[in-house]
Amino acid sequence: MIILSGIQPSGTLHVGNYFGMMRPAIELQEQGEAYYFIADYHSMTSLFDANERRKNTLDVALDFLACGLDPAKSVFFRQSDVPEVCELTWLLSSLTPMGLLERCHSYKDKMAKGLSPNHGLFAYPVLMASDILIYDSNIVPVGRDQKQHVEVTRDIAIKFNQTYGETFVIPEPQIRDSVAVVPGTDGQKMSKSYGNTIDIFGDEKPLRKTIMRLVMDSRPPEEPKPDADKNIAVQLLRLVATEDVAKDWEERLRAGGLGYGDLKKALFEQYWEFFAEARAKRSELENNLDHVNQVLKDGASKARERATTVLDRARKNCGLV
Repeated sequence: MIILSGIQPSGTLHVGNYFGMMRPAIELQEQGEAYYFIADYHSMTSLFDANERRKNTLDVALDFLACGLDPAKSVFFRQSDVPEVCELTWLLSSLTPMGLLERCHSYKDKMAKGLSPNHGLFAYPVLMASDILIYDSNIVPVGRDQKQHVEVTRDIAIKFNQTYGETFVIPEPQIRDSVAVVPGTDGQKMSKSYGNTIDIFGDEKPLRKTIMRLVMDSRPPEEPKPDADKNIAVQLLRLVATEDVAKDWEERLRAGGLGYGDLKKALFEQYWEFFAEARAKRSELENNLDHVNQVLKDGASKARERATTVLDRARKNCGLV
């Protein structure tokens, strides 16, 4: 089984990234042949500062390795270190119906947020399809908001196979419903676009302030909260605390007599402890960047071996060789 997933270096990684994509990917490296990449090509549709892209790419590598990605068990690399993906994108583009891309909600959502339209933003799902298909991926762990893009990948692969003969493996999305959507500080889905994120790493004081700013309702502490399970802090506690601890705080909130401030303090302590080991590991990696860069270089070499095989197959089937 081949597993494929990627993450954009578009900014500081947050708790939503960790539970929505990173941890599921790290767990899956025990179950198959895993290919995980830093999607720097994808970041070019919305990030136009070259130095920031370089910094973010390194930060993503540090964060992922610190959180448990094991280069001995998975192939970890920069997307742009596998240029074959760009050629395959063109092969796929020649068969991708415009209507298929026009229906993709990601493009519409980004336009609604005021992003300037460009071809890369519109054709993003084709590059994503190339990322997936070029490694013969079977399983693609994604957040619920990316499920449509995996479905688009399947449609493109099926159309290519029907046109030129069996070429690509048809992938399946894998979504963990329990953590598919992580709430941000305002109750919406945690996203850099909304400015409601809690960073995985960072200094203690500003992170504590971020959690203490979680949006709550105006009900007094003594009032029972029968909807305690809908509380943002409780939902986040379920992710970073043990089941017993999270349940205890939820029941205390439900019964009444618990102030939101105390609940937020408890959340911060649990969150800070949850990522303690990863923070220590990241500090070690920051002092050994040669190792980090070598991991990415070795990963790219392995990724290109498989990518070249798949691209050669596609080129042959569609008559380019």
